[in-house]
Amino acid sequence: MSDFVEQCRSEWRRLGVADPLAEEMAADLASDLREAEAEGVSAEEYLGSSVFDPRSFAASWAAERGIVPSPPSRGNARFRPLVLVAFTALAAIALIVAALLLLTGQPRVSVVASRTTRPLFPTPPPGSFGPSGPSRVVLHTSASAPIEWILLLFAIVALGFAAWLWSRWGRSRPPTATA
Repeated sequence: MSDFVEQCRSEWRRLGVADPLAEEMAADLASDLREAEAEGVSAEEYLGSSVFDPRSFAASWAAERGIVPSPPSRGNARFRPLVLVAFTALAAIALIVAALLLLTGQPRVSVVASRTTRPLFPTPPPGSFGPSGPSRVVLHTSASAPIEWILLLFAIVALGFAAWLWSRWGRSRPPTATA
């Protein structure tokens, strides 16, 4: 059973429990296990299923004593990936839409300016090179280009944030027991 106590001690060290506290907890645990064994109670009967997962046992005991923060609840652990998946998918869709809109240049807007002033001369002199009537200027442009660029930038930032959240979530999951 000293292997179980040593695994708990290494978990407390990993969690940042001060050495005097970790030694005190290890001594208490070893003493309790020896007393249980002297009374004829096996470690499995005394610790329950925790005997197979010393890391979780050590973390929960340290959390109960208020030495380390308690691990997140299981209900929140299931909800978090769904929100993260939805956020990542939304950011990816925004990126694709912005890129497609920028590539196609849609929608297009035509600006037409016409000049309908009276000419100075009723009829242009022969051989002149000037407009002989109303003039028209047509300008074609994409009206939504600034919005598309802003959407593209926002989508890139959102995907970067999602990647950061995914990396943090992977490190913050509680340890799982190996069967």
